[in-house]
Amino acid sequence: MNPFFHVRDCFSRALGRKKTLIAFLALFLVGFVLGMVFITTPAIYDYHLTVCDRFVNRVCFSDRSVLEIFFERALGHGLLLILAAAAGVHPVACVFPPIVIGYRAYTFGGSLYIFFSVYRVSGAFIVLALYLPIHLLVDAVLCCAGVLSFFRAPHFGFGKGDWLALVADFLCLFAVVLAIGLAEMLLLLALFHPLGNIF
Repeated sequence: MNPFFHVRDCFSRALGRKKTLIAFLALFLVGFVLGMVFITTPAIYDYHLTVCDRFVNRVCFSDRSVLEIFFERALGHGLLLILAAAAGVHPVACVFPPIVIGYRAYTFGGSLYIFFSVYRVSGAFIVLALYLPIHLLVDAVLCCAGVLSFFRAPHFGFGKGDWLALVADFLCLFAVVLAIGLAEMLLLLALFHPLGNIF
């Protein structure tokens, strides 16, 4: 069977749930704005500064191989995807996707402030060339996973067919996450890392 058909079907079902998708997008926007607003709080500022320093030092200008970075970040995004997708087993678990999306939006807003105010020109380059597009693409996948979970949870019957459908959706979305990670790896090689850092 064509795997691209399954990926397209997965996203088309998520995009078909427009009200839920709009709610997730609104949550992301609110989280983003709150992250920008509360960045001046000392503890929150220090937290976001640490996050940005870690991204710059461990991802952008690291001596580690890009393959190591790829697997590390794919694992992290995969764990978030598991939370968002597994919420489809029960309505109570649907609290997880909004938490994941809200947290990522909040740190996204604060981190953008840090990149532009602390790192200035180099920060703007990192944001525009790498951080912004990759972050938003992963957020889009997580939003789709959350939408599918909200639709699945009320009807999940714990039968074999339900589990297979959930796993199939997860694998499709995780494949997209891996493709995003691959694009990030290529951008790191092209813009930040020497070719010797592949392995």
